[in-house]
Amino acid sequence: MNAQRINVTKSSMPDFEEYIQALKPVWDSRWLSNRGAASVEFENKLKEYLGTEHLYLFANGHVALEVALNSLYLKGEVITTPYTHCSTTHSIARNGLTPVFVDVKEDNYTINPELIEKAITEKTVAIVATHVYGFVCDVLEIEEIAKKHNLKVIYDAAHAFGVTYKGVGVANFGDAAMFSTHATKALHTIEGGIVAYKDPVLFRAMSYLVNFGFTSQDDIDYIGTNARMNEFEAVMGICNLRHFDEETSKRKTAGDRYLERLDSVRGIKLIKPDTNLKWNYAYFPVIFDGYKETRDEIKAKLEAENIFARKYFYPIVNKAACYADTYGDANVPVAAHAAECVLTLPIYADLAVEDVDRICDVILR
Repeated sequence: MNAQRINVTKSSMPDFEEYIQALKPVWDSRWLSNRGAASVEFENKLKEYLGTEHLYLFANGHVALEVALNSLYLKGEVITTPYTHCSTTHSIARNGLTPVFVDVKEDNYTINPELIEKAITEKTVAIVATHVYGFVCDVLEIEEIAKKHNLKVIYDAAHAFGVTYKGVGVANFGDAAMFSTHATKALHTIEGGIVAYKDPVLFRAMSYLVNFGFTSQDDIDYIGTNARMNEFEAVMGICNLRHFDEETSKRKTAGDRYLERLDSVRGIKLIKPDTNLKWNYAYFPVIFDGYKETRDEIKAKLEAENIFARKYFYPIVNKAACYADTYGDANVPVAAHAAECVLTLPIYADLAVEDVDRICDVILR
């Protein structure tokens, strides 16, 4: 096997000297955590870029979502879907809440709003929905349902940094939206997460929960955790944010080539952004449904050529061992089918069109 390895993703990075120069004030100050100057600067730049007034930085995306839910002090049922990363469900369960799984839509695998209302009971307190692969949920319909039934709405927007719907950034939908800034994400801080939120009173506890529950040097008013982003990560975020639009444009070039090569191929389905969506091309999902080879066969064939795609999301969360006994029989046929058919192909800013062609050639031959 002599062909160069192609991974499913590759982190965008600033120039090394750019990062070192931006890091030097942190290095000189020796203020490495606890909301130093870099964290504050990064927060302010994110507010401007995302068009939101309130946000907070976290050590990672999972703890960001978990703390956001924790800060609401909810008790009861949360409507969600199993076609997401297990982190989404874990954040619900670890807050003592009961996940209620409903199915997703066939067009983009986001939560089906028609099924949300059918699942609401007197115990329902919130909706946690995922912008799958950066494709936006039916946010306007979900907002109407939430207002009608007095429910909180939290979006797992881990895949959706920089995405807009009808000109509005996804940070502005729901009561809060969580973005992951893990190394594999479109905007990364090596490891990290962001929660954007609307009502600072509603989420007042969040800024204390991230720091063990301290409200002052002498007072511990909340049962908190340690969930703070450090200054090295914040500097990486500042640098990567400068280049985010350029890197997105490069990913779009690769994504458009996939669309050109794989669209209209019998047995292959592609999810395409509609005209209202400014997509970030962070992932490129392909559905092998009735193709001459199964998803797993295509994955193995690519690996034989040193190309590594990913079954994402798999397994479906309600079938995972930690949930199967309780939720394994959930009626989610669309999500279950997607988990068996979807393969996310390599996509990143440095992926050359020639490499996209190499991948497509293996799939199509």
